[in-house]
Amino acid sequence: MKVDKSQSSRLYAGRPASEKFYGGKRSIDRPQSDRQSERASHSSGKSLDNSQGREEYVWVLDYLPYGKLVDGTSVFQKKPLVQAVGDKKFTLMELVPKNGVIPNIQSKIYIGPGDRNEIDHVKQRISYTDLTTGANLEMPFILEACVRNQEERFVKFFNDAHSITTRLHMLELLPGIGKKLMWSMIDERKKGDFKSFQDIRERIPSLHDPAKVIAHRIEVELKDDFIKYRLFTTLPRRQRPM
Repeated sequence: MKVDKSQSSRLYAGRPASEKFYGGKRSIDRPQSDRQSERASHSSGKSLDNSQGREEYVWVLDYLPYGKLVDGTSVFQKKPLVQAVGDKKFTLMELVPKNGVIPNIQSKIYIGPGDRNEIDHVKQRISYTDLTTGANLEMPFILEACVRNQEERFVKFFNDAHSITTRLHMLELLPGIGKKLMWSMIDERKKGDFKSFQDIRERIPSLHDPAKVIAHRIEVELKDDFIKYRLFTTLPRRQRPM
């Protein structure tokens, strides 16, 4: 969906890499510990998304007219804040709106270079634990809408997903996708690339809603600063290698 810099929008309004892993055989003996090992014991998270660049658009999660009320500063001395999630790398951040501007929750707004109609500046990146209760409640709906608005990008993920290690495939990192479903998807895409979410649903009936599966995975990555593999999000600032 193309969004003009001057306009906010309401939410509700290559070939795959080699699939020869497990020694070239479809092993079903992999222990469950492989799944559990995705939770890294230290800041070793690895982003599997090679796309670069800063966020230019964000989705508004919450608007705080008096900022955060946790540092003892008088309400009258505080400036409004916006909590938002990036449209590209799902970066969580706090923004300072322009004077007199109240961005709509669930709207998509421009924060890139040049003129901005609603945001004065980006204050800081934040973690999931910094989000307000309201932002937490909005997150699942906003992520799902964001995924649906970028259908081509995420359908491409299903077409291009490949093995990460000899025992783990990118598709297996998606919630609800085990080995049997993974192999069904790999076999089906050999017949031709998936064209849309609807095409995936029709060809893989066991995968009822691909957009929700992707959105759920994004939320899992945002909640866990120490998750080992990141399919769609960037590393938290404090974990970025120096």
